[in-house]
Amino acid sequence: MIVCKNCILDSNDDPNLVLDENGLCNHCHWYLSEAKHYLRQGEEGKALLQKTIEEIKGYGKDKQYDCLIGLSGGVDSSYVAYKAKELGLRALCVHFDNGWNSEHAVMNIHHIVSKLGFDLNTYVINWEEFKDLQLAYLKASVIDIEVLTDHAIYGTMFRIAKENDIKYVLGGHNVVTEGILPYHWTYNKKDYINIKAIHKQYGTVKLNTFPFLDRKMKQFIQKSGIEFVNYLNWMPYVKDDIKKVLQKELDWQDYGGKHYESIWTRFYQGYILPEKFGVDKRKAHLSTLICSGQITREAALEELKQPPYDAALLQRDMDFVLKKLGLTEQAFDAIMKKPVRSHRDFDTEGSFFNYYPALKPLRPIWNIFKTIKGEKRAS
Repeated sequence: MIVCKNCILDSNDDPNLVLDENGLCNHCHWYLSEAKHYLRQGEEGKALLQKTIEEIKGYGKDKQYDCLIGLSGGVDSSYVAYKAKELGLRALCVHFDNGWNSEHAVMNIHHIVSKLGFDLNTYVINWEEFKDLQLAYLKASVIDIEVLTDHAIYGTMFRIAKENDIKYVLGGHNVVTEGILPYHWTYNKKDYINIKAIHKQYGTVKLNTFPFLDRKMKQFIQKSGIEFVNYLNWMPYVKDDIKKVLQKELDWQDYGGKHYESIWTRFYQGYILPEKFGVDKRKAHLSTLICSGQITREAALEELKQPPYDAALLQRDMDFVLKKLGLTEQAFDAIMKKPVRSHRDFDTEGSFFNYYPALKPLRPIWNIFKTIKGEKRAS
């Protein structure tokens, strides 16, 4: 087994892990590359932030809002909102409700918008459609079930921004806490063809309202002129310090894990990923904090000794999730035991076979060829 000497990822996490002469893995190098490209610290960061805020205020002059913030109640989006108020911006906060909010998330969002004085637009997804999509993904045995939420959030935010004549969307993505994530743990969040293909095979409910990022929507986004601003990359961002600020200033409550403001995400990351796919997402999150100097490797390994889920909370979440999805324990166990499949076992956006449907019967042969080619490369 190959183990990185800097972060805590190994070849069990990524079979294609590569070390340099100093024992640093390709993910650590990726982090360094992302940091160099996106992070702007000190005076350079302050200057870029000031210039961008002036542009946002200039465009938003005489408008009701000058920016939009996607608000989940988690650390990153909450701090984006806190800084927006501090910087004098007039934000419209948008919350995407997919039916899985924890009580902490609901309270955090309430405290944030009330204390900061921002308006809140809550988009509630059609639950029957969304439930059917999640069940389809579970039955398909593909790894990235969170594609569904991320896909819908992206399209929803752009639509609401355009409806309110907002050019700037403030995002919470930041390199220092999110810079590392093995590629095969996720899938392309914007591939609407893949979502439709999986649902076609395993879904049962007609999708009339799900906000697909189809070609028409993507063309709309491209022509909209809307810009994403991830200004957390331009200021000091130490996770533990940020939590203390949010707790003190906004009565914010910690939910215990990255993106655990969602009950589904907590269950997916804490149980489904490690049990079915052998993936412990904490290793990527902790490795990022090691690379950004917020935690030592020794401390990360010590934290990893703790189970990803409190036993009592796991049982409560298990009962809640199965009831909400309408699954028996036996049905869910059967799903968990199904062989893992690749998202690319289904149609994908940009696929050769989508452009030439008559050749789709040859797809299984092509998949076998790719598998053989991959095995030869690995050996």
